[in-house]
Amino acid sequence: MQAAPLWDPTACQFVGLLTVTDFIDILRYYRRTNADVSTLATRSITDILSDTNILNTVLVRHIPRRGGTAGVTTASNAPTPTSNISHHCTFLSADANTTLKHACRLLHRNSLDFLPVILPDDMRVLATITYTTILEHLVTNFREQRRLFDDTVYDLGIGTYHDNVITVTSSQSLADVLHTMHVNGLSAVPVVDEKTKKILGVYSRSDITFLATASDAEDAVANLDLSLDVLMSQRRTDVTTPDALHTCTVGHTLQSIFEYFAQWKFNRLIVVDDEERVVGVVSARDLVAYFLDERGTS
Repeated sequence: MQAAPLWDPTACQFVGLLTVTDFIDILRYYRRTNADVSTLATRSITDILSDTNILNTVLVRHIPRRGGTAGVTTASNAPTPTSNISHHCTFLSADANTTLKHACRLLHRNSLDFLPVILPDDMRVLATITYTTILEHLVTNFREQRRLFDDTVYDLGIGTYHDNVITVTSSQSLADVLHTMHVNGLSAVPVVDEKTKKILGVYSRSDITFLATASDAEDAVANLDLSLDVLMSQRRTDVTTPDALHTCTVGHTLQSIFEYFAQWKFNRLIVVDDEERVVGVVSARDLVAYFLDERGTS
């Protein structure tokens, strides 16, 4: 489970959403501040989410910079966006009567990764909507309308390209990579070879591989200093994993992307050139935003 709604028994309502990424970011906070991580086990979720030192640093959500069609250079350290929003103050959800279009807009305009679907009568959580589940619906219902999707994703402006693309190298520490993803509002980042710049893989911000060898919280924080090449060698993934590496080129049409998604149900495609160097990223969010016609909004 990637996310869980938080229930307040006193107010008898959902008040927030706790994600795997939140937990990882809290560990980052303890590492960065050298705080006693052994005390983490004694703190309640309410206590942690009311700690302004945590809320205003590692749990701040940054809005990703998207788009870019000029130039051909991949940037490994693009400028940090200045806008940011927090999702720990307001609980947003849909109900069984919410239209898919409205649910998409709630996700996209509020820069959410997850949208719980609540049954209002008894406040049960029916499901959690993500961009991938929405894209699966679109592919299932529209993939046969080939004439609509003959243009390439690059020509349609779907995705992030060139100077706006953020990459990391396999020699970087996990802590550095997680920080890069945090300040740039990314859920994952392409991993490239430091010398050749060729794509090696993708690292997701919610990847918990570094916790596999940790026996306690101290070990978990210490593992943040491991390099990506060590962690990627430990990771158990295959092509069916949503965050596994899948690639395409600027010449792939929207129809071919739909067909590819129908088979593998990926979270994102890394766009590469003839020498397997990263030139862009096309995510499920980008594809959904195209159908909403909200690619330029946050």
